[in-house]
Amino acid sequence: MALSKEDVLQATEGGLAVFKYFFGSRFPGLKKPFLNPFYDDTKPSCYLFENMDSGVVYFMDFGDQDFQLDCFGFVGKVFNLQCQGDEFLQILEIIDSELVLGLSENHDRIREIRRKIPDLKVASELKPQTITPEQKGVSVPFVPPEQKDFSHEELAWWQQYGIGPEVLERYQVVSLQEFNGINANQVPFKIISSPNEPMYGYLGNSYVKAYRPFSKRRFFYGGNTKEGHVFGLDQLPLRGDTLFITGGEKDVLSLVSHGFNAICFNSESATIPKSLIRRLSFRFKHVVMLYDVDATGQKHMDKAVESLKEYQVKKLLLPLKGNKEEKDISDFFRLGHRPEELLELFRDMLDEHYKETMSMLASCEIRYGNPPEPPESIITINDVPIGSTGNLLAITGSEGSGKSNYLGALLAGTIANPESEIETLGSDVKSNKNGRAVLFYDTEQSEAQLYKNVSQIVRRAKVNHPPTWFKTYGLIGMNRHDRLTSILHSMDRFYYEYGGIHLVVIDGIADLIDGVNDEESAVALIDELFRLAGIYKTVIICVLHLSPSGYKLRGHLGSEVQRKASGILSVERDDDKVNSVIKALKVRDGSPLDVPQLVIGWDDNLKFHVLMEQPSAEMIQKHKYEELLNKAATIFEGNESKSYSEIVSALEEVFNVNQSQAKNYLRDLKKFEILEQSDGRGSPYRLKPTLFSDENRKN
Repeated sequence: MALSKEDVLQATEGGLAVFKYFFGSRFPGLKKPFLNPFYDDTKPSCYLFENMDSGVVYFMDFGDQDFQLDCFGFVGKVFNLQCQGDEFLQILEIIDSELVLGLSENHDRIREIRRKIPDLKVASELKPQTITPEQKGVSVPFVPPEQKDFSHEELAWWQQYGIGPEVLERYQVVSLQEFNGINANQVPFKIISSPNEPMYGYLGNSYVKAYRPFSKRRFFYGGNTKEGHVFGLDQLPLRGDTLFITGGEKDVLSLVSHGFNAICFNSESATIPKSLIRRLSFRFKHVVMLYDVDATGQKHMDKAVESLKEYQVKKLLLPLKGNKEEKDISDFFRLGHRPEELLELFRDMLDEHYKETMSMLASCEIRYGNPPEPPESIITINDVPIGSTGNLLAITGSEGSGKSNYLGALLAGTIANPESEIETLGSDVKSNKNGRAVLFYDTEQSEAQLYKNVSQIVRRAKVNHPPTWFKTYGLIGMNRHDRLTSILHSMDRFYYEYGGIHLVVIDGIADLIDGVNDEESAVALIDELFRLAGIYKTVIICVLHLSPSGYKLRGHLGSEVQRKASGILSVERDDDKVNSVIKALKVRDGSPLDVPQLVIGWDDNLKFHVLMEQPSAEMIQKHKYEELLNKAATIFEGNESKSYSEIVSALEEVFNVNQSQAKNYLRDLKKFEILEQSDGRGSPYRLKPTLFSDENRKN
């Protein structure tokens, strides 16, 4: 049976075994530089690569494009044979013979090649540091360089880019006195810093990148430079709004010094790993390329954006000339531009990016002072956002329960003068002194009804008109997908326009997905809102209906809200059917029983709802006692006693809390003497028999 190309490739792991055989003990490995054995090479620019699609290994010489060979071409070079006709068959026979049966009449030619292969030690023995085609510097073994204190002139040079000593120290940037190494030809060299040619070092765990800004050769590398090293990665915050990927270390330092997050790779031509961008895209809302504005920088920036488009990586082009003096972000700040100008450029980029969305959303904005035609009145439900920054707060209740009045009071608190005393229905609302955006999206009410509600909010806040940062949108005319897109894009746009977001209200989050029982959409929606609350450092209030049972939130969407929200407030009609009661169903930091019930009702003089009675400490304790007593009666119904673990499990169920909180409730039950242990510590618990006596009932 005749030998075939496919047979050889299959038997040699795509040709890898062929290269291993002919290189012998000097086999360099994949993706490591070595000298070309076919001519008197002086620079290690050869590599062995595996094609990930075909599995075939290739010999590549970046210094001579004639050497792009698979194992057959490589053996052909060794024996002066062409990869065609009878000579290709000879190549197949040689590979078969040499790798399987031993050496033949070609022994002398192979030995000649093997004598040249040991020259590869010039590359391999320079490890652990070797130069890559992108580095364009000199490869040296790591000798810790001699450091010195920064001179006044050196600090002044860094300061022109806004970079101070504290940033240099944080990013391990030092001034070097002396740098010793061995170049690619194994010739020792020494570089000494001077006032005219200062030298700085970017230090890593076991390497240094030396930087000489005024020298012809600006960069030198020493030590074990990790593949894929990213300067500034370790100093990034856990979460942030924007991350710039820039061209060099000095650009990173300049951006950080002006209040931005930034990283860089070894050069603008370096390949950016997608796995890293995927992780960073979760931590940061925007990942933005900010390379030099010269032709090379723009070329690599466009290439990176195209390669990473699945992660929505953007690019920002600086308004600089692109010459040696004006090409990067460091120059931008050196020329006197302020951080606010970079933010403005970024906002302009977002305007272009969100152009279609913002145009569509503009038609939905409620414009105070331009009322619509009075249509038929419709009763609707409004959202009210309350909670801590970085979290979701849920407001729930049945239709007509008073949620809109409570929401209006909270929103009024955001636009009122801090010195004004206004009615916020028993809730404290932090004043928006910095004028950050307050965003109110409604998915259910008509334009006229929403305008009417905004008018009442303005009157309650005791102001003449809403401030410009108070935005109200009626999204009833949009489809569900456009509603969600409009909310996400406009939140991001207003975050940069107003320097942050104070509070967001989404009235009717169920109208942003196809259905409350669509689990995948529900999880994705709440995850995204929770993520944005963290990135924007704001509270997002979500309004959702209760289930028909009157306790749990509706569907899979309700389950996700119940799990992720830091607090859940219920607004329902009181027993008298006149007033409304606001009570906590969930409080992450504390117990819902420590939150008093708030009773609100209509005031004919003020023409809006007010708090009917300020809860006292005694009322709060009484409410807590009654809630615990009612739940205990439910748990022990039909049972005389229960064990500790049984009570904890039951409390988890009736209060819908985790085990830790259930144990706190059990301690409260004992503190209020609702439960007792008849036989001492460790025995079962039971309700105290006198709790339901006639005398206690009267009390």
